[in-house]
Amino acid sequence: MDRTFHPRTRKIAPLVATAAVSMLLIAGCSSGSGGKKAEESGAAVSAGKASTPRMTVALVTHQAPGDTFWDIVRKGAEAAAAKDNVKLVYSADPVAGNQANLVQNAVDQKVDGIAITLAKPDAMKDVVSKATAAKIPVVGLNSGVSDWKKLGLTEFFGQDETVAGEALGKRLNSEGAKKAVCVIQEQGNIGLTQRCDGVKKTFSGKTETLYVNGTDMPSVKSTIIAKLKQDSAIDYVVALGAPYALTAVQSVDEAGSKAKVATFDLNKALTGAISKGTIQFAVDQQPYLQGYLAVDSLWLYKTNGNYSGGGEQPILTGPAFVDKSNVDAVAQFAAKGTR
Repeated sequence: MDRTFHPRTRKIAPLVATAAVSMLLIAGCSSGSGGKKAEESGAAVSAGKASTPRMTVALVTHQAPGDTFWDIVRKGAEAAAAKDNVKLVYSADPVAGNQANLVQNAVDQKVDGIAITLAKPDAMKDVVSKATAAKIPVVGLNSGVSDWKKLGLTEFFGQDETVAGEALGKRLNSEGAKKAVCVIQEQGNIGLTQRCDGVKKTFSGKTETLYVNGTDMPSVKSTIIAKLKQDSAIDYVVALGAPYALTAVQSVDEAGSKAKVATFDLNKALTGAISKGTIQFAVDQQPYLQGYLAVDSLWLYKTNGNYSGGGEQPILTGPAFVDKSNVDAVAQFAAKGTR
């Protein structure tokens, strides 16, 4: 695995050749459903509309209600579906057992391929085995970089969350931070835990973990406020998603704290907050690319027997920093809901 990362770099560069090729294919392409409407919306793509037989791909994530990150993942998946003549069936549930049931539904429907997230890999083990037994290829995205091969997935697209956390910890050092609180919005989510553990590993100051109920944003806000009032030494709040970072900004203000906010992941509102300086920086893992590559990889496997990464290495889509120095370049895409 290539884990090279330069936390002080201010320009975002492509991390894998696969990503660069794929983005050339999807320029200007978006879709709404993966069905007939998606095909029509993808017709504007000048090259690359597949003439291969129609296939069905199920994308099953652990999306929680209100988490805009997954809207970006889905847009990428829909763009690939439109290009590849794929019917995309999207479903999600943050409860691991329910997510496993959704994967089982896809197996029962005999889809041509399944893309899943592995936020809680142990809960996915049995159902992935059933998909494999049914000769349905399964790829991973976003969560599960340490577990996808163990579970028998053919490919994985995402970032190494430990590496991303370590990069943020180093960035906190360069910012002169002394004490950070890392806010986890979903207990048991291995990717979120790895982020905070990574921060703790490289940050030379003190780090605490704060668990909040990510499905109840007022509760997220009040919990962060209480923590900041309790400990005035906290000078950085590290959020693990854009909606939670924006809520953390409100918490800092209402708590009368001088703490700054940094985060993982982006959305349109968050790029605006970086421009204004209410959020210092974000770690971007390019969720659009994750959704796109996951669906496209299943089409490539079905039509040409290809494995990205040779079936041995994950395809990394991050991390990279977005801050005031480069946010304007990213914001134009975030405004379209693709970054």
